Amino acid sequence: MFSEQAYQAARHRAAAIERVDRGLIVVSGQDRASYLQGLLTNDIARLTAGEGCYAAYLTPQGRMIADALVYELGDVILMAVPLPHTASVLAKLDQLVFGEDVRLGDVTATFSRYAVIGPATAAVLHTVLGEGSTDLESLPEHGNRRVRFGGHPSVLTRVDEAGEPGFDLYVERSQREALQEAIRAAGVPFVDAETADVIRIEAGIPKFDQDMDQDTIPLEAGIEGRAISFSKGCYVGQEVIVRVVHRGHGRVARKLAGLALEGPDLPIAGAAVTADGRQVGRVTSSAHSPALGRPIALAYLHRDALEAGTVVSVNGARAVVTTLPFVEPAKVFESARRLPAETEGS
Repeated sequence: MFSEQAYQAARHRAAAIERVDRGLIVVSGQDRASYLQGLLTNDIARLTAGEGCYAAYLTPQGRMIADALVYELGDVILMAVPLPHTASVLAKLDQLVFGEDVRLGDVTATFSRYAVIGPATAAVLHTVLGEGSTDLESLPEHGNRRVRFGGHPSVLTRVDEAGEPGFDLYVERSQREALQEAIRAAGVPFVDAETADVIRIEAGIPKFDQDMDQDTIPLEAGIEGRAISFSKGCYVGQEVIVRVVHRGHGRVARKLAGLALEGPDLPIAGAAVTADGRQVGRVTSSAHSPALGRPIALAYLHRDALEAGTVVSVNGARAVVTTLPFVEPAKVFESARRLPAETEGS
């Protein structure tokens, strides 16, 4: 159920989310980076210890098998992939190991993953983790750091897929309850799944199995700026991506866009988007936006209907095509080493 308190905390102070939507694959061995370099869309080979990136795993036809958060930890690479596809991604990767020094493992059950998001995130984590969490503001996008929680090794990664800037903290499963207690003791509320989805949709961030699936080309979802390196060597599906970008000037038949809707009703996923009596798209996600005071949706639209300001219809309700994101996330973290007064004790 949507929580106004948790939403406001995430937007203006800090809030926590238990992240159960991704499975975890560990890739070890000396050839781990070069092996993944030929399979994923981003430049894995350039990553050094403490760095990471967002990437996609494609079929030879350029369609998505999954998206992934990829972190080079120094001795292994950690991949966070959509949970329902963990086993299939692991099996596909395993089939492609030949003579390389590469070992793969599913460590989903080993760790619990929590996000802390919002402008006061750095201060919250300093309270929860102590001195090991200093200078978090300097951690680059998708950067990672080894930390300790409760005396146990943990991993902290910088992320933005929740819709607000923040960090994911990976702790041993045995430390799950202790971490929850420490976060609450810092005065930070937990965000339920519905509220987290509102924040994500306002930020215009597509989610796999919701706004992207195994029929999606990354260019259609608009994730190429985050997920694809156009300067790296060959990877599976690259030929299709290059053909669309260079020969087709990046034009695809459909693309993910935002819709600002009139009226109180939220369209369900799959609802038809029409214009001048013909279908021009379909809705993938929707939410009532507290920031805008109206329903909003993510939808795939035909390229002729993508221009911002175009008027369309969803279930008979008027809607206007809107440039994403609907709501700009915070640009910086709170640098103070204590929580803002309005967070304490909330």
